[in-house]
Amino acid sequence: MALYPQLILDALSKVRYPGTGKDIVSSGMVEDDLRIDGMNVSFSMKFEKPNDPFLKSVCKAAETAIHTYADEQAVVTINVHAAQLARPEPDKLLPGVKNILAISSGKGGVGKSTVSANLAVALAAQGYKVGLLDADIFGPSIPKMFGIENARPIITPIGGRDMIVPEERYGVKVLSIGFFVSQTDAVLWRGSMASNALKQLISDANWGDLDYFLIDLPPGTSDIHLTLVQTLSITGAVVVSTPQQVALADARKGISMFQGEKVNVPVLGLIENMAWFTPAELPSSKYYLFGKEGCKSLAQEMNLPLLGQIPLIQSICEGADEGRPVALNPDSITGQAFRSLAEKVVEQMDLRNHNLAPTSRVIVK
Repeated sequence: MALYPQLILDALSKVRYPGTGKDIVSSGMVEDDLRIDGMNVSFSMKFEKPNDPFLKSVCKAAETAIHTYADEQAVVTINVHAAQLARPEPDKLLPGVKNILAISSGKGGVGKSTVSANLAVALAAQGYKVGLLDADIFGPSIPKMFGIENARPIITPIGGRDMIVPEERYGVKVLSIGFFVSQTDAVLWRGSMASNALKQLISDANWGDLDYFLIDLPPGTSDIHLTLVQTLSITGAVVVSTPQQVALADARKGISMFQGEKVNVPVLGLIENMAWFTPAELPSSKYYLFGKEGCKSLAQEMNLPLLGQIPLIQSICEGADEGRPVALNPDSITGQAFRSLAEKVVEQMDLRNHNLAPTSRVIVK
């Protein structure tokens, strides 16, 4: 059977929104961007709130209706749009935030999220007001590292808008797309959907007053990175890498992205993770599994500070799995390393703010 627009709309008119009892077509929930390419059907649906309790069930019912009343072989893609009251102008976002720090890595697997979580905890332990945004839309891991995987942030009206209230743990305000998606299913979103989700976590959340707003970015360079520098004026960035040459090659690209003429975000320095391995039974021993001082050499080459070297110790992995970042224990080797890292980040951020003008958002014309 050939698919055509009216056939799809007739099928969708069989679906009723539980909140009103009206069908989703006549009530205007199906937007006018219906596209058909062979057996591929795509369209957008509009909901009044991003946390609509019927969102998932209505989307599933819409897909089922197309398979039932149009063609069971149809491949259905539904883009969800949540209507909101006007958001603040981009340059007026996060007025209570003093410093926005992007935490980046050239490649995955170097422990960027572990560094982000422990740096946030270490800053909070030093008395700073800290927020942490898990911007790794496709692989959110921050909720597990903070032991709040089952958290479901509430929505509260503030200034005439429905705002997401970040979770708070260990003195850190935390928000992640992981709070709003299944813990077991892969996040299969197009680039525009992921970018819109990130914007919501920034602009539709009540972050309040913060000294440091940390953003744990996805590895590499992607739409998410571009969305971020277009949405916020990033005060500075740090790049996480292991000493391994293949990781350093990608870290060099990450540095280049931030320092490029169009982005122009100051890079505060490099963080060498998994700098060496120290077994629990030999706390004074160091085994350089991934090479020795590779980040230090790259920092010297790029004329950037080396902010810290974090050893590879079993307790780091255990702490992440148990939802208790090792930075909570200031007397441990790793706890001391992250406290020292936090001090260096504060120092470099202060130098940046004293010597450089505020960062401008990237404007795409």
